[in-house]
Parts: sequence; structure tokens; C-alpha cells
Amino acid sequence: MSNTYKTAEVAKKIGIHPNTVRLYEELDLIPKAQRRSNGYRVFTDFHIEQFKLARTALKVEVLQNGLRKKMICIIKLSAKGNFQEAIALTENYLEKIKVEQNNAEEAIDIAEKLLSGMQEREDELSLTRKETADYLQISMDTLRNWEMNGLLTVKRKQNGYRIYTNSDIRYLKIIRSLRCANYSLTAILRMLNALSCNPDVDIREVIDTPKGDDDIVSACDKLLTSLRSAEQNALCILSQIKVMQEKFNRNPTV
Repeated sequence: MSNTYKTAEVAKKIGIHPNTVRLYEELDLIPKAQRRSNGYRVFTDFHIEQFKLARTALKVEVLQNGLRKKMICIIKLSAKGNFQEAIALTENYLEKIKVEQNNAEEAIDIAEKLLSGMQEREDELSLTRKETADYLQISMDTLRNWEMNGLLTVKRKQNGYRIYTNSDIRYLKIIRSLRCANYSLTAILRMLNALSCNPDVDIREVIDTPKGDDDIVSACDKLLTSLRSAEQNALCILSQIKVMQEKFNRNPTV
């Protein structure tokens, strides 16, 4: 026989405000509670476990490529008692996280290779902003945005027009690669600033390790760490759903 709980008891047990209990129900993150004749909600052990699952899942900070939406879908499937679907989607989520991790690591490798070739002799380039954008297959607005955010300072001719050199192109390739892997502008700027002070700095460490006084705006400011945390979080969720499936599969709301 399942235990039953009032809204206030659930809130106390989970450590949230009673209004949050109602909000989770409205958002379908937990099953709809049955009501007594006086209108009071009645929650069960399944609701308690589903709350714990949702609270764990919502700790995830990784937002890119629909991962956040996928996690919300996992919570809702579990709330409906569709545990097998929730398990399958969580396993798919873990695969996506692995892809993001590989992309992030590959971007670092590309950056390291480009940096190691900085001293190589090449035919000197002298490109306009439009030529540079076309060469890198990015928009001029993207190029302007990177410059406005301090990622690159470009020299100008006497007529005031910007001129992009081999060195500029290499740095822009590094920025492009890191942005494609979802590193934030803040993290990339942190890495480039560190490189200007010490060309031998470990860029993998710097790009993922904000200083104590840095204002961390998003998980992409510490992408590698966030992806590792998301992976561990998803493994915990997978384990929780399997336990819930075993315990509540026959009649999840009782």
C-alpha cells in the first residue's frame, strides 16, 4: 500500500515551496494528483520519486542542440509511467552528450594544431573583411561580432580599411572551430588572452577554467566540465528511472 502525502508534506520532504509542487504538476513534470472530496491534492510515493528525478534532471545546464528539451521530455515520459521510453531517450541523450564531448575535444585539437603552425612560412595573405568572411565561410556579421567581443584586433590600412593577414586567419579558424563546438565567446576570449601572455599555456585547461572573478554566464563558459557533469547526471537519471520502473511499473500512481 502506497503512502499518501499532502502538498505541504511533499514540499517539506523534497525541500521546495508548496507553490513549486503545484507548478511541477501544471508543467506535467509529475503525474496529476488525485483529489479528495474537499479538493485537497493527494500525492503518493510515485510522486515523491518523480519529484526527485525531476530535481536531478533539472540540474543539467547543457542547452545546445536540443539537449535541454530532450531532458524535459525524459521527465514527462517518466511522469506518465512510460519508463521504457524514458530509458531509451536517456540512453539517446547520453549518446548525444558523447558527440558533444567529441566535438569539444576535436575543436581543442584543431586549435592546438593551428597554433603549432603559427611559425610556418606561407604566402602572405592580405584580405578584406568580405574576402575573409568568404574564405572562412562565415557571415560578415559573425566576423564583426567576434571583433566587437574582443576576440581579434585587426590592423587597418591608411585608408581605414581592415586587412586580414595569415595570423588573423589562423586565429579566426581557431575561433570558428571552437564556436562550432559550442564554446562561449567568453571562454574563447579567456583562452586567447592567456595565449597572448603565454604561448605555451595549456589551452584545454584555460578554456574550461574560469578565473575566480570571472562572471560565468552560461555552461558554455566551462563547456568540458559541463558536458562531463551532464553525462554523470544522465547516468544517475537512468539509474533512477530503472528503479522506478521496477517499483511502480504496474500502477504508477498508486
